[in-house]
Amino acid sequence: MKDIVDRLQEKRLVFKSFKHIDIKQQFGSRKKIDLYLGVDLKKYYACIIHISKKSRILQKEAIELMKFHKKLESYNESKIKKKYIYIQAPLCSKAKALFESEGWMVI
Repeated sequence: MKDIVDRLQEKRLVFKSFKHIDIKQQFGSRKKIDLYLGVDLKKYYACIIHISKKSRILQKEAIELMKFHKKLESYNESKIKKKYIYIQAPLCSKAKALFESEGWMVI
């Protein structure tokens, strides 16, 4: 968790509260990603997805990852304005374009 907080601070993203959401327990998913819910200094909710793997992230998987944002909104029962994805893996250009068109900030 320290790694992601440091990386977000490099991008000048500071959060008042920052908590880890267990996706296996909350959403019943077997994906190996880290999902965080943060509240920034302007009191907006932020969804942060951290993914670290060796294989390439394709467009199909990008769509699945974006669904976690909707699930997190229903879990938190509020609108989440900011969406960040921190990827430590090769990323397909079409997947990156899809993230950016949907309003995600790719780190």
